[in-house]
Amino acid sequence: MAEASSGARMLSGKCLCGAVEYRVADRFEYAMNCHCSNCRRATGSAFKPFAGVKRGELSLVRGEDARLIYGDEGDAHDVHCAACGSLLYSVVREGAYAHVTLGTLIDAPTIRPSGHIFVGSKAEWFEITDGLPQYECFPDD
Repeated sequence: MAEASSGARMLSGKCLCGAVEYRVADRFEYAMNCHCSNCRRATGSAFKPFAGVKRGELSLVRGEDARLIYGDEGDAHDVHCAACGSLLYSVVREGAYAHVTLGTLIDAPTIRPSGHIFVGSKAEWFEITDGLPQYECFPDD
C-alpha cells in the first residue's frame, strides 16, 4: 500500500484471476450495499457492497486489454475482467464517479457501508439482519 502525492492512502484491488489490477485513493465519499437486481446478477450474490469515489481517483495498474466493458463506455458502465468475469467497478453519475466493488480490494478501505439501497427489489430469500438504514432507492445527497 502506498501514499499518493496528495497524501491519500492508495489501495490496491484486482480480479479473481489477477489479469486486471487497479489502484484507488482511499477517498471514498460513500459506501452502500446495493440490492438491485442488476447488482445481484452482476455479482451472483444477494447484494453488491461498493464504495463511491471520484473517477479520477481510480487507475488501472494492469490489464487494460483484459477488461470487459458492459454498458455505455462514456457515461455509465460496468468494468469486468474478460477472463474471469469479476466485476471490479462501475462508472456512474455521468462518468464522474466509480463504484468500486469492495470485495475486489486487497487493502481495507477506511469507509464502511452506511446503508442498504434498492431494498424494494432485494432477493426474497435474503434477510437483512444488521441495523443499517434501508432505502427503497439511492438516498438523497
